[in-house]
Amino acid sequence: MNARKIIFALMALWLCAGTGEARGANFDPWGMDEMAAGSAVNQCPALPAPAGRVVGVNNTAQLVSAVNNALAGDTIQLAFGIYEFGSGEYLRLDTPGVTLRSASGNRDEVILDGNYQATEIIQVVASNVTIASLTLRQAYNHPIHVMSTESSDTLNTLIYDVHIIDPGEQAIKINPVPADGATHFTDSGTVACSHIELTAAGRSQIRNNCYTGGIDAHQSRGWTIRDNLIEGFWCLSGLSEHAVHLWVSSRDTTVERNLLRNNARGVGFGMATSNSGKRTYADNPCPQASGYVDHYGGTIRNNFIAAHDSQLFASQSGFDCGICLWNACNARILHNTIYTSDPVHTFSSIEWRFANTSAEILNNLANAPLRQRDGASGTQAGNLANAQASWFQDPIWGDLHLRTTVSTVVDQAAPANGVNDDYDGDARPIGVGADIGADEQGVPPPARVSDLRITEASQGGGGVTITLRWTAPPGAGAVFLRYASAPIGESSWGSATVLVDNLSGGVTQHQATIPYSGGTLFFALKGYSSAGGWSAVSNNAFYPDWDVYLPAVMR
Repeated sequence: MNARKIIFALMALWLCAGTGEARGANFDPWGMDEMAAGSAVNQCPALPAPAGRVVGVNNTAQLVSAVNNALAGDTIQLAFGIYEFGSGEYLRLDTPGVTLRSASGNRDEVILDGNYQATEIIQVVASNVTIASLTLRQAYNHPIHVMSTESSDTLNTLIYDVHIIDPGEQAIKINPVPADGATHFTDSGTVACSHIELTAAGRSQIRNNCYTGGIDAHQSRGWTIRDNLIEGFWCLSGLSEHAVHLWVSSRDTTVERNLLRNNARGVGFGMATSNSGKRTYADNPCPQASGYVDHYGGTIRNNFIAAHDSQLFASQSGFDCGICLWNACNARILHNTIYTSDPVHTFSSIEWRFANTSAEILNNLANAPLRQRDGASGTQAGNLANAQASWFQDPIWGDLHLRTTVSTVVDQAAPANGVNDDYDGDARPIGVGADIGADEQGVPPPARVSDLRITEASQGGGGVTITLRWTAPPGAGAVFLRYASAPIGESSWGSATVLVDNLSGGVTQHQATIPYSGGTLFFALKGYSSAGGWSAVSNNAFYPDWDVYLPAVMR
């Protein structure tokens, strides 16, 4: 949502200017580097301060020693600088619960450089490991490699606010060990708020018929790939893997709110049509399939996928596909926007291929064909494939927010289960219906208050004096307070008694004296903005018990 993006950008600039404090993933949400996270302030906050033992390092030798001697729960903080890795040198995180992060919280200030000598820079072979706020560049193979071992799973990996530049092969590789007959796996990880790129200089280092890509996972379940910018994965000859690719019997992947720009292939679920020795699932998640399935389930939603690079279009493969389902069972493709500057050299915006592929393909906006291939089945509804450049803010650079109200797009989408927000994290719908594509056009209502509470109360003279406090709802120009003798929800808001109307949206407390002769009084508030309308009713605070927090929505 563009209005909120501007507000977020101004807030971020104010917070960062001159504070001298550590900057997190949201320090520059308006920069093209962070445009992947349409609402970076909402979705990509700075990580909390470390808990437990903190080990500071300022050179490569200290870093290697800290990793090799880490205790469970350690945070290893890297000081400003470039950490060089040569042939045979890498970090192997084999202790559970370890966090590797920059001391400042600014990923640009700490660079781990493989110089195309180190085959890998970071290996993760333990659960609950976090890699955050770092830059990794020029690994000969994979800058980050997440693996299980023959004796244990590797679970809950978090890769957050990381910048990866010019990997020799896939930037983030995820797979079990061994590849065949594995009994332990790499599940439930997250890659978020990161920038992964292959530049023109790095492209010249790619080998083996363009064997490269952004994120590549095998036999992995429950990964979330969100709020990232991934760009540049293509070659003049050969066909790169996808910006995001989950396959080889992977399952239940969520790919959302990413900007994927100038990649030969955007998001891929599945690829192979036959395999052996790979992971199987006891609950048989695709009983209708005959034979091998390469990806089970999963959702691809609210992504911007764009291509404009003339060299990409002139390459051997061109822009092959925005979203590609190959031998992928029960996938859901919902509310994505896919735009190409050269439809002639674009094969498909979305394609689903091979007989075991089944998918819901709903409410996607594109300007290239949607293709059903080789016996695949798909349920289609609400898709448009005739988008115009004039509909978008800056399609050349992948800013696919809607520029104007387009009658065939805005409010035209039937509800899609599992899509309650948009690319910016704004709630859907805004208006009478949801919009087709990843952006919900318009100004959202103010956020719901969830911490309304009574902090002081005194009774006497047939009345009670109440002090209410709350956090100001973002986006509200005014706040309205009501009270009643029964819980207040949406249906009862209109009949509740006015406590005060039209308080400034920035106010965070109010004191009032009201009649009271016994029983329980319930208090609630709503925020309002002239552009976005009314928020949902807040939680209820009540008297005679005060200083009470009720997080439940009472409707």
